[in-house]
Parts: sequence; structure tokens; C-alpha cells
Amino acid sequence: KQLKSDSKELLSYMEVKSLNKRASCQAFEVILKSPTEPSPERPQTLALPPQKKEPSLGELQRRLEAAEERRKSQEKQVLKQLAEKREREKEVLNKAQEVNNNYSKMTEEKLHHKMELNQENRMARLSALKQRLREKVSLSEVRKNKELHTDLSG
Repeated sequence: KQLKSDSKELLSYMEVKSLNKRASCQAFEVILKSPTEPSPERPQTLALPPQKKEPSLGELQRRLEAAEERRKSQEKQVLKQLAEKREREKEVLNKAQEVNNNYSKMTEEKLHHKMELNQENRMARLSALKQRLREKVSLSEVRKNKELHTDLSG
């Protein structure tokens, strides 16, 4: 039934004229009518676009409040992201400072250790030199005493 009504509607937009009638063939001219033209079988109503209502004062106020809320929400989100970014930057700076402090402490400890070793080595060398010097002095005294002893006995 739907197909029949659609074909009838389509036929209402067409006009068919017979041009040539011969034994071997037939020729037709098909003229399509504009669907906006009212057809005699079906009266066509003009559809008017829906009229836009002027927004009321309350509607305008509601829209403005909603826009203000969206703006505030967006500002809060941007501020939150900035705060998170600053916090991350502070953490990175603190960690870098901590690493730097640890490096400085380790370097200072190594330097103190090295200086202590140098001081110990210096003291050991000095004491060794003093010992050798004492030995030389005592040997020279022994020689003197021996020479004196040989001179007196001799």
C-alpha cells in the first residue's frame, strides 16, 4: 500500500506526453513538475519555519549565571593546574638542592679525609727524619767518646 501511494505521489509530479507512435518504437517526453507546486489531487500546505521566541529576562539571567559558573569553574581548574605545576617545580628544586648538598658533604668529607692522611704521612716522615737525626747524633757522640778514649789511652 505504501509503495502504491508513493508511486501515485511521484506520478502527480510528472507529466507524460507521447511524441511519436510508430510500429517499431514509441517515444515519450517526461516533464517533472516542481514538488512545491500544488498538485490538484493533494493540496499542499506551506510549512513556515518555527518562530524564535524572544528570550525572557529570567532566561537571559539564567544563561548569564550559567556562563559565569562555567568561567569560574574553568578559572579554578586553571589555578589548580598552576598550583600543581608549582608544587612539582618546588619538589624538583628541593630534590636538586638535596642532591647538591649531599654532593657537597661527600666532597668535603673526602677532602677532610685526604687532608688527615696527608697530615699523618707528614708527621710520620718528620718523626722518621727525627729518629734518623737522633741516631746520627748518638753515633757521632759515640765516635767522639771513642776518639777521646783512644786519645787518653794512647
